Amino acid sequence: NVQPHSGAQANMAAYYALLNYGDTAMGMSSAHGGHLTHGDKVSSSGKSYNFIRYGVSRETERIDYQKLERLALKHKPKLIVAGASAYPRIIDFERFRHIADLVGARLMVDMAHIAGMVAVGLHPTPVPYADVITSTTHKTLRGPRSGFILCRKELASAIDAAVFPQMQGGPFMHVIAAKAVTFYEATQPNFADYQRATLDNALVLANELQQLGMHLVSGGTDNHLLLVDLREIGVTGKKSEEALGRAGIVVNRDIIPFSPRPSLVTSGIRLGTPAVTSRGFGTEEMKHIASLVVKVITNISDLDIQEQVSQEVSQLCSRFPVPGID
Repeated sequence: NVQPHSGAQANMAAYYALLNYGDTAMGMSSAHGGHLTHGDKVSSSGKSYNFIRYGVSRETERIDYQKLERLALKHKPKLIVAGASAYPRIIDFERFRHIADLVGARLMVDMAHIAGMVAVGLHPTPVPYADVITSTTHKTLRGPRSGFILCRKELASAIDAAVFPQMQGGPFMHVIAAKAVTFYEATQPNFADYQRATLDNALVLANELQQLGMHLVSGGTDNHLLLVDLREIGVTGKKSEEALGRAGIVVNRDIIPFSPRPSLVTSGIRLGTPAVTSRGFGTEEMKHIASLVVKVITNISDLDIQEQVSQEVSQLCSRFPVPGID
């Protein structure tokens, strides 16, 4: 179904099709990398359904599958949601399927962040394991801001009815046309090249930040994004986001697992490489970006350094124009 206007609406439609109000489900905690629509109390998902949240291990900062299984056996959810908004590692969909089968649950996978990498085989596909798959069409797919749903044949009628008329009105045909272009582009050989470059850039950015003394959640990345834990430096995600923004570097503050700081402050930042890769940035530029990020963060209150970095950013970007903009 290509009608959902966003990934969040795709998720809500899947819940309408698979759950009744008050049913028990499981989703990844937003404090550990999950999305708000995976059961957070500020979201309608958390208000409408009884979501049990799972997360990462304190030791490895990767999904704690053993604890997830124990929670599933204890709470017997009707649905388990896999997928994340800020998780830099490979997700074991086969393990999720095994846990879902133990308790007779449906498995839904939200692959919004990794869809482009799944399309070219750089991340394992959830298709053999999931009952329902939701996604956005932007992020790594590099299409319009919108969503879509894949599902098993026996669920198609329920999914279609959940999207329309239960949740949405008429479809945005102009956006659906853009999605068709997106899906076509994802079948082309150069799209695989783009995904590989996105991953290579993320790996270099992660390694360079670590070489410069930054601590990364889980110790690195397997995909297009990475999380920097700022607690050892003593600055917040909020201050870092704002300082980097003044310097022309766009990141977002992000919750770090097991940190007590609230979501509006946070102890970390999230960085991703799809946009800069689309502009043509390569591994050498990633090293440069890493040095600029660290320069700003380690001099968080120095406006002169922020201005200096801003000028460097402008010079760097001038070499890589935004595609489609003269």
